[in-house]
Amino acid sequence: QVQLVESGGGLVQAGGSLRLSCVASGRAFSMYDTAWFRQAPGKEREFLATTSRSTGSIYYAYYADSVKGRFTISRDNAKKTVYLQMSSLKPEDTAVYYCAAGVSITPAQRVGAHNYDYWGQGTQVTVSS
Repeated sequence: QVQLVESGGGLVQAGGSLRLSCVASGRAFSMYDTAWFRQAPGKEREFLATTSRSTGSIYYAYYADSVKGRFTISRDNAKKTVYLQMSSLKPEDTAVYYCAAGVSITPAQRVGAHNYDYWGQGTQVTVSS
């Protein structure tokens, strides 16, 4: 199995930035596609970004329209870590942020939370106005 642990959340003012990290256990992290989701109280879990398993440094990234241009996903297979760099944060970005991993996630599947096999515990991001 793969265990994922997020960190880096906190309180930030609107317009500020945060970088979230997700550290994975296991030896096969490079074989998994990875993604970030978020969930605010009373709302469904929302897809944010995904990056594919890679060959060397070659991988794709795909973003939800709500965060494209503000958030950047990246990964470091040697460190077994996936990152989410968040900029120009807005109060509506307030949520618990989760990283996820899955095997052989297709483009049609990537935005669906149910398609991922492993999840972190979440890290709270609060953006004040």
